[in-house]
Amino acid sequence: MTRFWKAFAIVILFAASTTSAVAEERWQTLPEPAAMPKPDQSGYAPVNGIQMYYAVFGAGDPVLLIHGGLGHSDIWASQVATLSKMHKVIVADSRGHGRSTRTEQPYGYDLMASDYLALLDHLKIDKTALVGWSDGGIIGIDIALHHPERLTRLFAQAANVTTDGLDPGVMTNKTFAAYIDRSGRDYKKMSKTPDQYDAFVAQMSHMWESEPAWSKEQLAEITTPTAIVAGDHDEAIKREHTEYIASAIPGAKLIILPNASHFAMLQAPDEYSRAVLDFIDAK
Repeated sequence: MTRFWKAFAIVILFAASTTSAVAEERWQTLPEPAAMPKPDQSGYAPVNGIQMYYAVFGAGDPVLLIHGGLGHSDIWASQVATLSKMHKVIVADSRGHGRSTRTEQPYGYDLMASDYLALLDHLKIDKTALVGWSDGGIIGIDIALHHPERLTRLFAQAANVTTDGLDPGVMTNKTFAAYIDRSGRDYKKMSKTPDQYDAFVAQMSHMWESEPAWSKEQLAEITTPTAIVAGDHDEAIKREHTEYIASAIPGAKLIILPNASHFAMLQAPDEYSRAVLDFIDAK
């Protein structure tokens, strides 16, 4: 068992044994996602040796939503409902997550980015705005670094660019623990390999131990209009690290979402969607 997976196990035990004596603030909660609207198109795209689940909603300039580690695309239901009124919205489950399959190939953000680029090719989308949360934000930064021609704008929330951007306090945070617990239950319900959650997390953990690892000089090469976003109570990413990323990417906009944490899209769905639209539709 990897060091990260042992830490996750500790977090889950901590959450199970912790009770709150006072009313929780919004940023301490983990609301259930809303019901996902009915897609206009959905299916599985054959990309890089996996079957990648995707769904498409609405019409207009495209926007791709990429979820975080251990999660799945249904977490974006509220954003899909709002954004699809004026945009073509694409969601997908990253390799091994949700309904998508995985291989024994080691995980890397470059591989996951290539999965999403192949999905865009499958859907015949040349260029899109990208909204990424946590691992999804890191994937977005990877694409901005290596394939900027595929992006119009990047809204990266709760991302890190080096492993020391992670806040060690996350390992004793009950909201994050609740997310890990929920992710395990969702995996068993959604995955084509429901008994392989431990093996899946072990693969992810190997990546998290060393990635991402981008230098300030690399970030300075990003030309995609970028927003670096965080909740003001993010449990997982240090605030100074978020501010560092915003300062390192030329012209990046720093957005701090009030009374929200790593899970801002669930805690403040309307405010989150408004922040996305304000940025991706800005002239």
